[in-house]
Amino acid sequence: QVQVMESGGGLVQAGGSLRLSCTASGFTFRDYSMGWFRQAPGKDREGVSCVSWSESSTYYADFVKGRFTISRDNAKKTLSLQMNSLKPEDTAMYYCAALPGFRLDEYCSGSRGLSDIHYWGKGTLVAISS
Repeated sequence: QVQVMESGGGLVQAGGSLRLSCTASGFTFRDYSMGWFRQAPGKDREGVSCVSWSESSTYYADFVKGRFTISRDNAKKTLSLQMNSLKPEDTAMYYCAALPGFRLDEYCSGSRGLSDIHYWGKGTLVAISS
């Protein structure tokens, strides 16, 4: 059975750091690009950062550039997101997903809809206090 699961969320003061992790099973992890998305209450889900199967390509949303770093370990079938210099506006539910095809930038940037993404985690909550 396909499973994607996030962990590492929590409550942190502005300026602090968190490291999110995602574990995957039930599919060939190294064959998929992976991504982190987030959604605040009442707002649409948006791409945060994505990485190709070999880490040769990455994408970062403008609002996290210079602060967040995405990485993956294909041997351990895990995806990570190191988040530094956190801001109150980073508060959201963060989701891990496996991306179909090869155009990770289209999914991650929001230019392509998310309806074709079928492998999602349940989310981990990140809350940043001011």
